[in-house]
Amino acid sequence: MFDASFLFASLIWGSVGFGFFIYGKKQPSWVAMTAGALMMVCSYLVSSALLMSLACAGIIGAVYILLKLGY
Repeated sequence: MFDASFLFASLIWGSVGFGFFIYGKKQPSWVAMTAGALMMVCSYLVSSALLMSLACAGIIGAVYILLKLGY
């Protein structure tokens, strides 16, 4: 279960999620803070590196769209 690609993807996406969470906390942005929390949870719960990467890329895309719309 813990192969190198899974561990690397988990490290990368968990770190990006932590960055989103801290950014959303410092700038009062519920979108970024929620996305960061979801990305960190996703890095713990999803057991495939590919699915984790797709889910986190989708979360980043949703953040981009929501921030362009003005939320």
